[in-house]
Amino acid sequence: MKILVTRHGQTDWNVEKRIQGRTDVELNNKGIEQAYKTKENLKNEKIDLIICSPLKRAKQTADIINIDRNIPIIYDERLLEICFGENEGKLHDDFDYDGFWNIVNTHEYKDAENVNKFIQRVHIFLNDLKNRKEENILIVTHNGVCRAINTYFNGIPEDKNIIKLGIKNCEVVKYIL
Repeated sequence: MKILVTRHGQTDWNVEKRIQGRTDVELNNKGIEQAYKTKENLKNEKIDLIICSPLKRAKQTADIINIDRNIPIIYDERLLEICFGENEGKLHDDFDYDGFWNIVNTHEYKDAENVNKFIQRVHIFLNDLKNRKEENILIVTHNGVCRAINTYFNGIPEDKNIIKLGIKNCEVVKYIL
């Protein structure tokens, strides 16, 4: 099974380096353009199914990619971005954003999802994909989820921090499951 993974297009909060998490922010004009470019880049890819985060920025990206294709779309909450709790809406510089992504970080933030449990959630989703009949699946999601997907296929980095495993807005990464 071929898995294509893309991160949603740009939002104003991405530009501001503001922590989005579960906050339901829409794409900005550049994000819409990025989604159309990704649609064009994927036009020759056979895609049997799109599985998408239910947040607006991911849904908008998936809908644009799916224009003229009519590929079935499933929304799966396991593809939601990690919840940053009390830090959502803050600027990256206003808390230890890089340190947050270290899997040995023991600091707990109010109402935030634990990074290890988050990775486990995404890995369970990927394990469940093995039971699907489709051969080519596009996943439209968030940067944190892209990091967790990367750990599924490539393991945890030696320094235990998955921050470096993120991708750019609307970048597409291919995996074989």
